[in-house]
Amino acid sequence: MTLTAVSVDERLRLAKDAARQVGLLDSAAKTGMLRAIADAIDSATDTIVAANADDLERGRSAEIGDALLDRLRLDATRVAALATAVREVAELPDPVGRVLDRRTLPNGLELQKVAVPFGVVGSIYEARPNVTVDIAALALRAGNAVVLRGGSAAQSSNAALVEVMRQALASQRVSPEAIQTVDDFGRDGARALMNARGLVDVLVPRGSASLIETVVTESTVPVIETGAGVVHVYLDATARDEWARKIVLNAKTQRPSVCNAVETVLVHRDAADRLLPDLLGALAGAGVRVHGDDTTAGYDPRVVAATDADWATEYLSLDLAVRVVDDLDAALDHIRRYSTHHTESIITEDEAAATRFLAEVDSAVVLVNASTRFTDGGEFGFGAEVGISTQKLHARGPMGLAELTSTKWLGRGDGQVRT
Repeated sequence: MTLTAVSVDERLRLAKDAARQVGLLDSAAKTGMLRAIADAIDSATDTIVAANADDLERGRSAEIGDALLDRLRLDATRVAALATAVREVAELPDPVGRVLDRRTLPNGLELQKVAVPFGVVGSIYEARPNVTVDIAALALRAGNAVVLRGGSAAQSSNAALVEVMRQALASQRVSPEAIQTVDDFGRDGARALMNARGLVDVLVPRGSASLIETVVTESTVPVIETGAGVVHVYLDATARDEWARKIVLNAKTQRPSVCNAVETVLVHRDAADRLLPDLLGALAGAGVRVHGDDTTAGYDPRVVAATDADWATEYLSLDLAVRVVDDLDAALDHIRRYSTHHTESIITEDEAAATRFLAEVDSAVVLVNASTRFTDGGEFGFGAEVGISTQKLHARGPMGLAELTSTKWLGRGDGQVRT
């Protein structure tokens, strides 16, 4: 179903109207709707990949960089993964209608606090066509309409995906206006979305630190802040050699362009002689350029000197900052200073150190003896994710269905009046 509204406000109002219909669908109807979307994505693989090829060509010409090109790229395997994620969301328990609290007042008035849809969920993101599908699927499963601004880099891919999903909604007799995009309005569309208070109920930005900062500071619509990932792994004095090497390599190299990839490794001084020679060699073998302090550089001539800026850098590439610290307290101090409160992990066999790390690190996800790459809605069992919230209000960490609902109180009485 082709977009026909000629103004941003008109599209937002259509989304608001469609949200009422979606919000009243029962769980079975929402499941059927999402299954239809997944089937439609599978059927349109060639069309989607061809549209994505246009975006990739423009991205290369614009020299947007390898990290953004990787996030932008869709091939048949990634399109199939998008459809699979939608099917997984379709089978998740319906978050709407959950009873979160109940009580009976002394006068007999019965109260229930229940989960309800937000209404209209907006998202502003860049070079991530997977977000187009993930957020739409999660928003719809939670009974919401969705308005998307995916950025110019992925405009062809996003347009193809939105068209496919809107057609799937129409085939299920659900208003296709429940999925809207303002991409064709460019930056004016983004500004309108950020200031659509009363039409859009919540806005979720995903992308670079500058994009997120712009949305947070300029929006009049309530924003759930997702943050940049200056992510740390701390190798404690008792860290196993094999775990240290395996976890750091996975956290850095499996997909370096994502926000849960490690950017800084801290090494306890007492473990440096044991861990660093092998670890630095393994990183070099995997194509990682290490930016290290003076101590780290002494273990491998390939290490480049780190600057103060390196400790605060989200590389999103095969670059890694490595620093030797005196002890756990020094590691915690470094993390407090430079972390973006996304994900941190400690590798240790000291239970007391693990307990302190879990208690004292103020990040959305804190891990022991595991890769930071697990900070992900799919890995957490959400089917997909809206984003990874680094704020503390409403939602924190990977956001799934529950985070796309609000609450209301329902009361049933038999004539009570307040005295």
